[in-house]
Amino acid sequence: MYLLVYSYSGDPFPVDPNQPEEEYQLTVRALLVGSCLGAVVGASNIYLGLKTGFTFGPQLFGAIFGYALLKPLARLTLNSRLPGWLWGGPFGPKENCTAQTAATSAGGIGIIFVSAIPAMYRMNLLSALPQQDTGKLLALTVSCGFFGVFFVIPLRKYYILKQKLVFPTPSATAYTIRALHSSTGGAETAQKKTKSLGIAFACTFVYKIAAGYLPGVIYDWHIGWTLYRLGWNSIISLENYGWYIEFTPAFYGAGMLSGLNASWSFLAGAVLAWGIIAPSLVASGKAFGVSISKEFPLVSYQSLNFPNADDYIHRPSPRYWLLWPGVLIMLCYSFAELVMSSKSTILQVKSLFAHMGDSWARWRNRGDPNVVHPDDATDNDPTRPEDRVPNWAWMSGLALSIVMSCALCATQFNMNVGEVILALVLGFIFSFIGVQSAGDTDINPVSTVAKASQLIFGGVTKGTGASISYAQRINLIGGTLAAGSAAQSSDMTGDLKTGHLLGAKPVNQFIAQLIGSIVAVFLNVGLFLLFTKASPCILHPPESGQCAYGAPSVSAWVAVATAVTTPKLPIPPSSGYTAIALAIAAVITVFVKHMWIPKRYWIWVPNWNAMGLAFVTPQVYYPIAMAVGATMNHFWEKRNPKGFEMYAFPVAAGLLAGEGLGGVLQALLQVAGVGPDGITRGTWVGCPGNEFCS
Repeated sequence: MYLLVYSYSGDPFPVDPNQPEEEYQLTVRALLVGSCLGAVVGASNIYLGLKTGFTFGPQLFGAIFGYALLKPLARLTLNSRLPGWLWGGPFGPKENCTAQTAATSAGGIGIIFVSAIPAMYRMNLLSALPQQDTGKLLALTVSCGFFGVFFVIPLRKYYILKQKLVFPTPSATAYTIRALHSSTGGAETAQKKTKSLGIAFACTFVYKIAAGYLPGVIYDWHIGWTLYRLGWNSIISLENYGWYIEFTPAFYGAGMLSGLNASWSFLAGAVLAWGIIAPSLVASGKAFGVSISKEFPLVSYQSLNFPNADDYIHRPSPRYWLLWPGVLIMLCYSFAELVMSSKSTILQVKSLFAHMGDSWARWRNRGDPNVVHPDDATDNDPTRPEDRVPNWAWMSGLALSIVMSCALCATQFNMNVGEVILALVLGFIFSFIGVQSAGDTDINPVSTVAKASQLIFGGVTKGTGASISYAQRINLIGGTLAAGSAAQSSDMTGDLKTGHLLGAKPVNQFIAQLIGSIVAVFLNVGLFLLFTKASPCILHPPESGQCAYGAPSVSAWVAVATAVTTPKLPIPPSSGYTAIALAIAAVITVFVKHMWIPKRYWIWVPNWNAMGLAFVTPQVYYPIAMAVGATMNHFWEKRNPKGFEMYAFPVAAGLLAGEGLGGVLQALLQVAGVGPDGITRGTWVGCPGNEFCS
């Protein structure tokens, strides 16, 4: 991830004597702008997540664009008679932090709509159409969002004030906001950053819309298909295995942010999976394709649905065969990294629970002058008591969110109270795993680690003798609650780190998080309904497996839910053995890296999590684009460090958000009946068929 270079102490920045006092930090204008920016990022993340499972954080996007919108707005209304709480006064870094916090919260929770929730539809565990389940979707989103927000407050005191974890991206966001508002060159820096972000965003947005009508001309270059049509017959295999070029700005931007190691590991995994293993499986008769053209030798190797149950074991597609090694690699690698990166995790967990117990005891005895707690004399919170979140607020909110979650899940999904409580407890545990990892390394493994909840619920439902359909539904709903609440709390803790460095009031951030969460609930449900209506293949892939949205995270959740609930594992033996072997290799790699390889050489050690993702992502043009973006960024940083520091993140964020929002508009055009059809609107020239062009 992009990270500013700084000397880190964990303490708030010193007060800038030239910065005017911000009387109003929590304003309606900051909440409104932040929520709108969060909506842009949320829309982009739903689009990108359904494409490949990748999402990006809105922190820096909200900080830079928030400044670009609020600074001129503040100048225009500086002498207005509007009340300060509504329109504020002079715009400063703390109000900027409020806008950024609202953006992060409003752009969150999307993880559940690109993973577990679509998986339920693929397994026919909900209604035929998502539009019939609007109430259920809202219930799940509300449960995840608000439970995650309320237990963030004790995490702040432990991880930010006591442990003083770095939180690289939130800290970089704080430094960016401070630089934008600096009295020495801040205005010039802000102008350059916002201009580059705006240009990248606008150009990408327009390009994405145009690409929908000319996909084979300016977006997808099907080299194998073109050479086949020119007479090179055997090269059609290049097309069949998905090896073509896509000029996707979002994934050039993703590569710029992810760096060389993750991006090139992703590409290496694609070469291994779809350049070596998949063709070998087909050649040896261990995997099979489906012919999708009577005229041309076009074959799809991406099917995940088969007419007979035995076909899952004896006649799988390469994509289904590769799914199991990919999932096991990601699970084992994430847990191994967690263990090796946080050798004292168990002690930290015990310390966290002890800290929370002490906080509860202190609140319970708050009126007794005879009870003195050790931490009272050495309060290390730099904010004034009246600026903190009162204990009664987050404790009562947490209790209400638990009761609300139990009631909603009981009425909407027939879950009993014990199952809901188990899911929420797992979400709490996964949250401090995610916070610890994100605070140390900037990598949040919640999505992968949360699959452990599926294993736990699989054991619970098997112990009760539940039917397979009920067990699968409970498995995925429990996983949704655990993953969603953990992801939300991890993001919110990072926001509180940004506010801590800037000296913002935690109570203001808490309110901004609640407002943003309300926006996120309705935004993400609406976007999910929009995308699935425009592209029904997201929920019900055709037999060929061809769909503009590969949704690899959805396939992974389906695979785990199926594996832990069915009496007989539907895994081809050769796939299972390969999965075990590669997972062992991944764990050994992590162990060797941490034990014997100096950190400065870690960039050369393969990232098995990215390689595993390539196994479940059949679109190999994404790792190609990311590798190109990362490489370009690497040489840019080497040749022009100052220009890189100034423009790298704004350009990358503009590319990501521009294509994501362009994808949203494409979906709207499709629903409205004016989207590209290749005949009257646009052309499929250069494509083997419309299903082959994104």
